[in-house]
Parts: sequence; C-alpha cells; structure tokens
Amino acid sequence: MAPPAATDAPAIPGPSPPSLSLPPSQFARLQPHAYLLAHLSPPPSSQQSPIRANGRTPLEFRYTSANSGSLTHTNGSAVVRIGDTAAVCGVRAEVLHTEDIASWGVSASSSARKRRRTDSGNENGEGDDNDNSQIKDLNLLVPNLSLSTGCAPGFIPGAPPSALAQSLSHRLLSMLHSSHIICEDDLRIWYHPPDFDAIERQQSRKDNEMETDAGEKEDPESPEPEIRGFWVLYIDVMMISLAGNPFDAAWAAVIAALRDTQLPKAWWDVDNDMILCSDEASESKKLNLRGLPVASSFAVFEADAAADWRAVVLPNVEKAKTKQTTREQQRWILADPDGFEENLCQERIWIMVDRNEENNKSKIISMEKNGGLSVGRDELRMLVDICLKRQEQIKDILQAL
Repeated sequence: MAPPAATDAPAIPGPSPPSLSLPPSQFARLQPHAYLLAHLSPPPSSQQSPIRANGRTPLEFRYTSANSGSLTHTNGSAVVRIGDTAAVCGVRAEVLHTEDIASWGVSASSSARKRRRTDSGNENGEGDDNDNSQIKDLNLLVPNLSLSTGCAPGFIPGAPPSALAQSLSHRLLSMLHSSHIICEDDLRIWYHPPDFDAIERQQSRKDNEMETDAGEKEDPESPEPEIRGFWVLYIDVMMISLAGNPFDAAWAAVIAALRDTQLPKAWWDVDNDMILCSDEASESKKLNLRGLPVASSFAVFEADAAADWRAVVLPNVEKAKTKQTTREQQRWILADPDGFEENLCQERIWIMVDRNEENNKSKIISMEKNGGLSVGRDELRMLVDICLKRQEQIKDILQAL
C-alpha cells in the first residue's frame, strides 16, 4: 500500500532580525555631534552641498516676522519671531523730576556748558550729535529680559532671574548706549520761562536804533529754557519661546518696540508746580531713532572640536600642515544657530552693524568673538558683509509694520 502524499503546509515566518538603524530623532539624542556632522559633510559621491539638520544652508538665517502694537497698556510694543524663538517687548515711559535727582545741580551746570560747546561746535561744523551722556548717567533706559516664562524646559515659570537672563539684560543696556539709537532731546521735558521784559527791551532797542538783523542770535538777556524732567523708558522683554539665539530676537523686538513708542506731550506747569501730560493722542510724538542697528550671531561647528586646542598644547609640524590644507572641510560657520547647534559649538561670533541712509555708509557698532581660534580676518570681513545684508532684510520687515 502506497503511503499518503505529503501536503505542503504553509511556512510560518520566523522573527525578523533586529534593525541596525536608528530613527533620526533618536540618533540626534544619542550622538548629536555625529548627527550634525553627517548632515554637513555628505559623501563626495552624492555631490550635495552641506545642509544643516534643520534644512538650512550654513549661512542661512531662519524666517523672521514681526508685529507691532501688540500690547495696549504700553507706550510701544512689538513681537518678533525668528524661527521658533519669539520675544515680546513692551516700552513704558515714566516721568523723572529733576527734584528727585540728587546731583542735578552739578549735572545741569555741566550739561549747560556742554550744550554751549556743542552749539559753538555746530556753528563751526564740529558738533557731536551722539552725545547721550545724560541717558547713561541718569539711567534713563532700563532694559530687563525675562526667561522665566516657560519658554524652554530649562526655564520654569516664576523662577528667579537666571545668569543667562541677567547677561542678556546687561548686553541690551550696553548696546542701547553704544548704538546711540535714542536721542537725548526726545527724553527731556523743558520749561520755557516767559520773557516779560521782551517788550521793554524791544522798545529800548528801537529808541537806541539797535535793531537786530535777520538771522542774528537771540538776545542773550532772554531767559534760557530749563530742563524740569526726563522720560525714563522701561524696556521689558519676555521670551515666550526659546529655540536658540535669544539675543538676536530680543534686540529686534526692542528696536521694533522703540519704533512704535509714542511719548505724550509733557510740560512744566508753573501754577501747579508739577509736570503735566496731555491726554490727546494726536499731540504725542514718536522717538527720533538714529539708524536701525541689527545684531547677527554665528557659531563655528568643528568636526574635531579639540583640534585647535590640541595643536596649541601638543604642536606637531606635519599634523599642522595637514590640518591647514583640510581646514575648510573640518569646520563650518553656522548663521543664526538654533538650540541644537548651540550646544555643539564652542566658538561664537556676534556682530552688530548699521547703515547710514544719508551717506550710505556702513558701520560696525560691536563685534565679539570667543571660544575658539579658527575664524580669521578674512572670514570676519565676509561675515560683516552677510550682516549688512541681514540688516537690510530686518529693515524691510520693520518698515513694513
């Protein structure tokens, strides 16, 4: 008897071998340096240009947007968003009486002498329009930056000011003074004493045939205007979202808020012996800002972060020559670094530039470089040109508000 034919049973698939690849998000957490290096140094066979992990080219800035007048209880406000980093700024103006300034007698006499020298210098064409000594001496600009808003996991709402927040606040104050963006006259509250003897002096001049010619100076006997108060600008910046490079967004928000700031008409009332302000919005005036300075930040990512320091500690001629030939491939300058890239870069470059519209001349207000030795003069010149283009972009955005 023949055995029964064997039936072909379906094969049961066994367990698949574990995958040896990691998803990009997990790879970025485990090996962040290698993850960014893989994006910036594609294989030569691919013929691709370096692309950062966020999809930008090395010298490409994040998308920037701005909105002004966002806060109704301030004299000026703005919101600026650079990528996922967002900052809101509000400017409040308060009156500072000269009676509350302890050393006002000395300050008033020195400022009067300086004003007379400035007036004489203006006649000779040597006047200084950037004299803001009273703004700095009397602390008329008070910036403050807050990170305790839950803008990032490391900043808990309601926490005391961190070292980073205090450092950024100090830098804002330093740049407001260095850029001379605010005119001192815009913050002064004047009192013009009435000239009761003007009619009598005019009659006496007619009698003595001493009429003044057109364009002659005002009679020196007429009372000079007096400063009775100042406007103090409290500039509060709150980071509502932090994804790297907080200062560029904070500074852009400050500039946008100052452009939106309007100060009410204020005068000294002799009868009430106090400073009064007008409630009419039509009588308020905007600040006359000097230029539009823009800050730009850069970071240097190195394939071997310790190469420069190792060459200093353990110099080697042959390795130094090899390193010099392949230097361009070993590091990349990243414009507007995000939070992921900031943690991987030691060398930082920060530049603030402005352009004069009258003579179309550019100027460097501030330049800082720290944390490394790789960037030289030629590359700094290239970065300044990039900053000037960035300044034009931010200028177009703010002027469209």
